[in-house]
Amino acid sequence: MTMRPATDLATRISQAIISASNRTRPARKWTPLLEQTLHQLGLRDSLSPSLVARVINPYLLTHHSLALGFFNWASQQPNFTHSPLSYHSILKSLSLSRQINAIDSVLKQVKVNKITLDSSVYRFIIPSLIQGKNTQKAFSVFNEVKFNCEDIGPEICNSLLAVLASDGYIDNALKMFDEMSHRGVGFSTIGFGVFIWKFCENAKLGQVLSMLDEVRKRENSMINGSVIAVLIIHGFCKGKRVEEAFKVLDELRIRECKPDFIAYRIVAEEFKLMGSVFEREVVLKKKRKLGVAPRTNDYREFILGLIVERRICEAKELGEVIVSGNFTIDDDVLNALIGSVSSIDPRSAIVFFNFMIEKGRVPTLSTLSNLSKNLCKRNKSDELVEVYKVLSANDYFTDMESYNVMVSFLCTSGRLREAYGVIQEMKRKGLDPDVSFYNSLMEACCREDLLRPAKKLWDQMFASGCSGNLKTYNILISKFSEVGEIEGALRLFHNMLEKGVAPDATTYTSLLEGLCQETNLQAAFEVFNKSVNQDVMLARSILSTFMISLCRRGHFLVATKLLRGLSSDLGHSDSHVILLKSLADAREVEMAIEHIKWIQESSPTMLQEISAELFASLSSSSYPEPILLLLHALQEKCLDSEIGAGKGCSRS
Repeated sequence: MTMRPATDLATRISQAIISASNRTRPARKWTPLLEQTLHQLGLRDSLSPSLVARVINPYLLTHHSLALGFFNWASQQPNFTHSPLSYHSILKSLSLSRQINAIDSVLKQVKVNKITLDSSVYRFIIPSLIQGKNTQKAFSVFNEVKFNCEDIGPEICNSLLAVLASDGYIDNALKMFDEMSHRGVGFSTIGFGVFIWKFCENAKLGQVLSMLDEVRKRENSMINGSVIAVLIIHGFCKGKRVEEAFKVLDELRIRECKPDFIAYRIVAEEFKLMGSVFEREVVLKKKRKLGVAPRTNDYREFILGLIVERRICEAKELGEVIVSGNFTIDDDVLNALIGSVSSIDPRSAIVFFNFMIEKGRVPTLSTLSNLSKNLCKRNKSDELVEVYKVLSANDYFTDMESYNVMVSFLCTSGRLREAYGVIQEMKRKGLDPDVSFYNSLMEACCREDLLRPAKKLWDQMFASGCSGNLKTYNILISKFSEVGEIEGALRLFHNMLEKGVAPDATTYTSLLEGLCQETNLQAAFEVFNKSVNQDVMLARSILSTFMISLCRRGHFLVATKLLRGLSSDLGHSDSHVILLKSLADAREVEMAIEHIKWIQESSPTMLQEISAELFASLSSSSYPEPILLLLHALQEKCLDSEIGAGKGCSRS
């Protein structure tokens, strides 16, 4: 029962913070307004480190900006000091969202204040640093808590060992290996495998074998001998040390890391590259006599594990070794390789793709989407078209889902001619394009400023009995508004209402921007009023953008009239701040003062929020002079207690 009040208070605080942050722009970001919200709750007497921890964990865990803002706000309160519990909660929140700089800052506070953290928090911090590609920092943090390896866990230790080696920090990887050996931490195939793979490029043979012996004698180490053998041999050969690779074949077999056909082939191919025909034949004879067939499942688990750990380069290298030797590889592994490797090396991904096709198999649609996306990102449109040609020749595209993937990425890559050609192919198969298909084509046409073809597609779509959806209307309304065809945009807007398609924020924002651009303000007001009638929250979300559009073109009186005519549930401080900043920039100080007088009379509470936002904007503005002039004018007139008396204006 004693915990209930504190729990209720933590819930109330978190709800107040989240609710207030939803009214800020951008949402869920810490601002000075949230500090006002907390002061209004009157927390000082009940504020404690445990309460801070309960607010952050679980309520703000996934809202790192709010969590850190609340944590820092608590730090500034009189007689408050954070404890290990509150530090644990904020570090957990920052780690989950990979806020590397913030984690570093908080850890420095921990060090300065000589706080001893529970070692379990490092299970969040170290993986976050690894995923954030801050390998050296992850190792530095590990070094500070290495005495608690058992609490950090073997999985994280192995992950750190692998990433240190993968990223080229071999000296630190060696220190990590020694520390894990000293602390009795078990090694995994990925951790030890990636490390020894990279280490072999320059290490002495005896040292490599000594390390292998050290790992194998540990009962808590779970390594796959055949996979480790391939990695060691590949490492030696990559370092142009084929003689050591040849010698180690027997040493590995003695140590029950029996080399398989893949291992022998690596050595044989290296001798072949060197022109050493006799040595290559010796290796091949050994392979026939002593080698074993590779176990597909062993490599499957290892490669998929590498991909999960984001060791894509290593997965690619091993995949290339297997494919180049024409060894068996499971479809799910090939799919994973194609999808992940395409993000770093599209050429290699297409090698895996071609290998799959040669074996009479095809990638999943998800894999094709990933491959297509990454080819588009790297402007490899020719390769994309070739992939689709190969798949078409293999009767891959048989339904709307697969055709939509193809046409979507053809349009994204700017290959409109090929995308249009898909329509004919579909018709030959008795398939009619659906709305997603038409949307992709229309969007591509609009992106290339091909408005006439886009209109023709619109007519063709309706003639075929396919109705447009929200995205269809948004594509065309946005483009029509952008190029000044505002009457066409309005017709489409009214058409969608007649068809029962509800506009969203994108629809209204595009249309209002176009109407303001063409100074059709009456129509703009009518459109905005429709958003109010449709959904008050929707209208609130587009109000700021509407204000920006009006103020950008100098329609200050219209903007003022709009804000003053809004009901209390529609108006919010952001829109008033936009207007006041715009008036300040335009040196329309008197108009700004008149507007603030109106706010003071109609909503004193909102004026406090506006004041806080104006002062907060000074620190982030690259040109704060207009706002300073406005604030100075307000102080001279002693207009309100927040801006005037609160900032040094004495009332007579």
